Amino acid sequence: MKSRIEQLQEYLKEDSNDSFLRYALALEYVRVEKNDAARDCFLKLIKDDENYIASYYQLGKLYESLNHLEKAVIIYKNGIEIAQKSENKKTLLELQEACNMLVEIDEDDQ
Repeated sequence: MKSRIEQLQEYLKEDSNDSFLRYALALEYVRVEKNDAARDCFLKLIKDDENYIASYYQLGKLYESLNHLEKAVIIYKNGIEIAQKSENKKTLLELQEACNMLVEIDEDDQ
């Protein structure tokens, strides 16, 4: 029986431009703690489809879990820009909250 990762990789062979499948693959890598692969998937997804807004939030969270807080803030801010342009209020709020939490943590440390 194939793993979820193997199944998603097969689906992506049929349609390598499917942003949802690439996002699902990145999340699956996060789930099994293959953080480098997850990061690379999210970065490629953002590069190829900057409007797939959920990827900014998930990549930011991945960076947070790896204690790369500055990278997380940058990703959140990039996502905030895209969410504002697309008028996606729900995701905009989530990204702003995540970013604000990190900025507050950073200010508390200084």
